[in-house]
Amino acid sequence: MKKIINSCIASFAMFSRIPMPNCDWGKDNIRFMLIFMPVVGAVIGGISYLWACFGTYLPLGDILYTVILFLIPFVLTGGIHLDGYLDTTDALSSWKPKEQRVEILKDVHVGAFAVIRGVVWFVFMLGVYSALAKQRVLWPFLGLVFVMSRCLNALSILTFPKAKETGTVNTWQKDADPKCKGILVAIYIAAAVGAILIQPLYGTVLTVSVLAVFYWYYKKAMKYFGGMTGDLAGYFVCVCEAAVLFLLALVQAIVSLL
Repeated sequence: MKKIINSCIASFAMFSRIPMPNCDWGKDNIRFMLIFMPVVGAVIGGISYLWACFGTYLPLGDILYTVILFLIPFVLTGGIHLDGYLDTTDALSSWKPKEQRVEILKDVHVGAFAVIRGVVWFVFMLGVYSALAKQRVLWPFLGLVFVMSRCLNALSILTFPKAKETGTVNTWQKDADPKCKGILVAIYIAAAVGAILIQPLYGTVLTVSVLAVFYWYYKKAMKYFGGMTGDLAGYFVCVCEAAVLFLLALVQAIVSLL
């Protein structure tokens, strides 16, 4: 039990900025760390859902209400996934060979394309959240997308070929308990079934679109980097959540016109 608790603490300490007690980071104590990545997503989704429900009762105005809703995931994660998104867009924009793209990921400097695409991502996501904020029917799926994207993100760390033989991702894959893959698949299926039971159309859109982005991410990682890295994992989370939330808002808008 102590190892499970340490794995949970390590996961929250790594993938969020929620204060955690100190824990032993030995490999025996992080064997199950990745299965708690969706739990981090559940906390982010739960807080987002609560704000979506109850923030409307505060006299803050629509703009501030939406901005806070949009910033909740960023504040709770400290931007760890966005960092990977920016590094990856820099590497993709270089049009260098695979090996050099992997080296660019490690560059601590921020390139112009990372800044440009980061601004575009922020503007796009703010627009998506402004659409979601008006559609109460979509609020439960706003919470679930954080769980499902992190399920597949953790699975990519455990199963995808790696672009390099060293680094944190390789350590996580090597030290992870073999049961983690099955547990993550079970969590994803449970979340998908729950989403479909809440509302069949939007639940299906959520489930299928997350899987579609996951497949696209695998192809892109293999084609342009020869495998995945920690930065690419962050890139996936940002792209997945943006694409899936946009599709949900788009489908709801189409349904409202019928």
